[in-house]
This record gives sequence, structure tokens and C-alpha cells, in this order.
Amino acid sequence: MVSGLELTLLLLGSAVLGVVAFRMLHLPPMLGYLAVGVLIGPHALRLAGETEATSALAEFGVVFLMFSIGLEFSLAQLRAMRRIVFGLGLAQVVLTIVATMLFGWISHAFLPRFLPFAVSWQAAFALGGALAMSSTAIVSKMLTERLELESQHGRRIIGILLFQDLAVVPLLILIPALAQSPEKLVATLAWATVKAIAVLVLLLFFGQKLMRKWFTIVVKRRSQELFMLNLLLVTLGAAWITERAGLSMALGAFVAGMLISETQYKHQVEEDIKPFRDVLLGLFFITIGMLLNLELVLHNWALVLLLLTVPVLLKFALIALLAKAFGSSDGVSMRTGIALAQAGEFGFVLLNLASGAKLIDPFIIQLVLASMVLSMLAAPLLIANSDRIVMKIAANEWMMQSLQLTQIASRTMAAQKHVIIAGFGRSGQSLATLLAEEKLVYYALDLDPERVQEAQAAGANVSYGDASRRESLIAAGVNRASALVISFADTHAALKVLHLVHELAPALPVIVRSHDDTDLDTLKKAGATEVVPEALEGSLMLASHALVMMGVPLRRVVHRVQSARDERYASLRGYFHGAGDASDEPDHLLRLHSVTLGDGAASIGKRLAELQLADVGAEVTTLRRGRERVDVTPATVFAAGDVVVLRGAADAVTRAEGRLLQ
Repeated sequence: MVSGLELTLLLLGSAVLGVVAFRMLHLPPMLGYLAVGVLIGPHALRLAGETEATSALAEFGVVFLMFSIGLEFSLAQLRAMRRIVFGLGLAQVVLTIVATMLFGWISHAFLPRFLPFAVSWQAAFALGGALAMSSTAIVSKMLTERLELESQHGRRIIGILLFQDLAVVPLLILIPALAQSPEKLVATLAWATVKAIAVLVLLLFFGQKLMRKWFTIVVKRRSQELFMLNLLLVTLGAAWITERAGLSMALGAFVAGMLISETQYKHQVEEDIKPFRDVLLGLFFITIGMLLNLELVLHNWALVLLLLTVPVLLKFALIALLAKAFGSSDGVSMRTGIALAQAGEFGFVLLNLASGAKLIDPFIIQLVLASMVLSMLAAPLLIANSDRIVMKIAANEWMMQSLQLTQIASRTMAAQKHVIIAGFGRSGQSLATLLAEEKLVYYALDLDPERVQEAQAAGANVSYGDASRRESLIAAGVNRASALVISFADTHAALKVLHLVHELAPALPVIVRSHDDTDLDTLKKAGATEVVPEALEGSLMLASHALVMMGVPLRRVVHRVQSARDERYASLRGYFHGAGDASDEPDHLLRLHSVTLGDGAASIGKRLAELQLADVGAEVTTLRRGRERVDVTPATVFAAGDVVVLRGAADAVTRAEGRLLQ
């Protein structure tokens, strides 16, 4: 019998190894959790089985996942995307469920001799709901990396995923109700609906005002610990209310997330809840993996492959046809279908719910579970190669791509020494305005079709195109341009553009925008001529206005600002962290830290050069001795009572402090 501590250590150790392995393979951690569950489960190495404790933790994982989905729920976003969400998304979920039920009816009526199982309409409904889901985690990550979130197919994909997340809420109510006997089914569904409406009205109408006031009271206490405790209380309390009403815990957590999303504390809550959500959700996927019987799957590999290929192909065809019916081009429709053809994390939640309600035969559960895992493993590969797949299938896609590039080339064909602007958001448009006022020619590339259409109508030189594609840069005249400005603050995307520019026009000056100095050195090494960190530039502008108002001559202020830029913001990089700063900042972000040398400090009487602080990645920026500020040189000798200001990454500063004191 495994103790609770041993089971916890086994799960944590296996999860760490699994996630590390899948991260190294550039695959989502979720698949690592599933693989770990399969490996240590009762059907493989038999190191662990599903216990009451692991089931409870797994259920809490789903609770926090639904809470996070509730936080993302935005009425403004739904209104803006209502045609895609409630048109395309609704049609996809409903038709997937209908198609699955139709298949269940056909198999039950006409194919009983060929199939080793029969599927009732209730089981088919539950299976349809599970198969209708796609992986938000995998798809959104891939779209972000490929800079396709604002593309035409990206918007359709996000809209459908948003409706899938919303559809989970009624499915969490319907699936357990379907386990009732036929004569009680209508009454059970009606009673469940009444309870759901009553609880939602209670939470939404009365809970919203109460939530806002209560969070304000808690925040005024200025205690991070109290804020965290309150957050857990609200999440689990709402889950308890819906559970006591005979509904799912996940429904209450979703509503709690919705209530908090309307307050000003949404982003803080989102960051604080993330560790709990990710860890507990990981345990949920491990328990799902434990359910998979590899021996049974291997003995029925043909059925698993059938259940893998048929739903994926049918789902791809259904979504592509629906997107086409909603006015998308062939290429956009197919890319949307490819991205959403796989199974999703909520599919496992619904499948687990149906299994607990005894709606589906365990044999079918095993086969569907295996096929869903395999489809998610294949998803990153399919999305990465979606362009090639579409080019081969869609006869007119080559024509559309060529037309798009021709439009860009025709606008820039006669241009010489122009400025290419990658991204035409607010920063890109401000730059374009200033360039136009100086009678300088620019051409911009942007992936938001609505923005491009409006800007073109207003006379802006902008075209729909992806600056991270070689063909788009060539069409924009990268070899004839005088400069390229990357106006979006996305380091990963900027590095892709810099790599292409280095190949196509190595001498072209490239100016890159970034949020702060976190990736300044990385972008410089990749070939950026200048990097403009928003946070540091904002500080410079704030300081320059203050200095001018205090009577400092404008010429001296301009000289100071230019000096800070010339030294690549060296004097401004790093800052003293406080309790209110974000806890999830990158470890390599520079920070300042003051160290007071007591009488027993090891560095007293030693020169700065002897300590070799540069070896650990830190440097001394300031040395205060009493009320005086001492100039720091390698020959500076430390004395008792000195206050040494260190600069470096978090771990570097810690190691440097150790050398000073120990």
C-alpha cells in the first residue's frame, strides 16, 4: 500500500520528468502529463492507481481550469465576434454532436455484426460533445508562435474555440442527467435547468456587486497572503454552492471567474491562480492517462486508428465547409479546419464525466481516449505544415497567395529608400504619420484584414502580409529599402524577421520595439540596429519633462537623454524590486539589490577586482560610504558599513551577495 507522501512524490517526480522530456521535444506539457499517467498507471508499470485523493485533486484541476475560462469570458469580445462565436462556433459544436449521434444510430441499426460494441443515443451525445472540443492550449500556442492570431483563419479559430469553452458549461449539466432512466430523463433535465438558472441568477445578479465590494475590502488590507486566501475561498466556495445544488463544481468555478472578470482585479487574479491551475490540471491529465489500457489498445490498434482518422477527417471537413459557408476563402477554411480537427482538454473532462455516469462502455472509453491522445500528439505537426497541406489541396490557394504578394510588390515596385513597417498597430501608425509629415515614403505590412482595409481606404500605404515570411519581405522591396521597423513588441516574431533580413539584406538597418530591456541583448545579437524598450523610453521621457520643468536647460536634458541611449540604457537597466512587483518576471531580467557590509563580511579589506563578481554575472553600480557616494573602480577597497548596490539577474545577484558577505 503506497502512502500519501509516496504517491505525491511519485506523481510530482514523474510529472517533472515527463514535462521536461516533452518540452525538449517542443510538445505541449499536457501531452507529457498524459504520457506519465499511461506509464505509471495500473495498465503499464503499475506504480500508481486512481485513488480517492488523486481523483479529488484532479477534480480541483478542472475547477481551476473552468475558473480561468470564466476569467477570459468577455461580453465585449463576444459582441465583437458574435457572428463567428454564435454562428460558426455554435454550428460546429451542434453538427459534431448530431453527426456522432447519427453514426451511433447507424452502427446500432445496420452494423451490429461488424462492430464489437453498440452505442446508445445518450452515449453518442456524450461522445459527440467530447469530440466537438479542440485543444485551446495547443492551438493558441501554435497560432501565437506563427503570428496568426490576427489573421483571417486565426480569428475564426479563436471564435470557435471560445464557443467550445462556453459549450462545456451546459454539457457539464446535460451529460450526468442523461444517465437517468428514459422516463425520468425529461424531469431530470428540467429540474437541472431550473436549478442552473436559479444558481446563475443568484451568483450573477447578487454576486457581482458583492464580489466587487468584497475584493475592494480585501485589497485595502494590502496583504498578498490574504488576497490569495480570499481567491481560493471564492473559487472553491462557488464550486461548493453549485455542487450542493446538484450541479457540477466546475460550473460554479466558471461563474466565479466570470464575476471577477468584470472587476479591476482580473489580471492580478489571473496571475495568482495560474500555479494552482497548472499543477492541479497536470494531475488531472495524469489521472486521465492512468485510465488508458495500453494492452487493450494494442490488441485493437485497427479500431484505434479508425477512431483517430475518421473523426479527425470528418471534423476537418465539417469545420472547413462551415467556414466556407460563412464566407471564408478555400485557404482560410482549410486552415481553420486543420487547426481544430484534433481533440481537446475539455474532451477529456467530458469523457471522464460520461465514464463516471456509466453512460459509455469502458471498452469504447479506452479506444476513444487513445485516439484523442494520438490526435493531440499529431496536432502541432499538422498546424506547422498547414500551409503546405492547403497548397496541395486548394487549387486556387497558389493564386490567392500570388495575388497577395503581387499587390504588395505593385505598391512598392517604384519605391527606393523607403521604410518598411512590420505591423500597423498604434505604434506603426504613429510612425507612419510622422514619416508622411516628413515626406518620407513608407510601406507597412499587417495581418489584420479589417485594419488593412480601413487604412487603405484612408490612403495609408499598407498591405495585408506577414513580415515574418521571406516572400512578403521580398515583395515589399527589402533589398531597396532604407530601413525596416518592427513595431510590435514580440521578441519571438522579431527574431524571425531579423533572421530573414540578415539573409536577404544584411546591411539594412532594423529598429525593433520591445516591452523592456529583458531581451535587449538577444535582439542586438540577432542583428537589430536599435532596440527601443518601451519601459525605459517612457522613463526617459518622464525624466526629461520633469528636468525641464525644474529649470534644467533643454540642451542639457537632450544631451542626457541621448547619452542614455548611446550607452544602450546601461545606467537605467535594472531596478529595486518591491512586494508589489510581478512575481512571474523572467529570472534573467536585471534587477538592483542593496547589500550592507557588516563587521564580519568576507569582502571587507578586499579590492573589487579580487571578488570577481563578473564571473557570476553581477556588477557593482554604486557604493555608499556613510553619506558619501564613492566612485567604483576595480581597485576600490570595501570597508565595514559600506552599502553596495549590485545589478544582475536574480540568481547572479544572490551569488554576488554571497561572495560579499560569506
